[in-house]
Amino acid sequence: MYTIYGMWQVFEHRRVVRRISKLPVKILKRYQKWKDIVSISGPSGLRLIKGFRDEALRAKWKGYRSSRLGDQHRVTYLIEKQHMIVKVVDLTAHDYRRKS
Repeated sequence: MYTIYGMWQVFEHRRVVRRISKLPVKILKRYQKWKDIVSISGPSGLRLIKGFRDEALRAKWKGYRSSRLGDQHRVTYLIEKQHMIVKVVDLTAHDYRRKS
């Protein structure tokens, strides 16, 4: 599924589409705002808003980025600059417990 706004296209993985209906209303509204910003000004627009805490990921997620939608929820995405596409690959409640 994809949404076309402004200059950037936002594609959502089917797992993201399924999870949207289970999100708390506050997080859903924040995600909609996130999509509006990224579609109009691209990923660089997200970095200007400190509340999203947009950051590059490391290790097995190298090449992906993550933005916070709340204390727990994050959106994970991949940027394809040459085609002006943002692929949302995951939308989860982040587990802060240490893995052993």
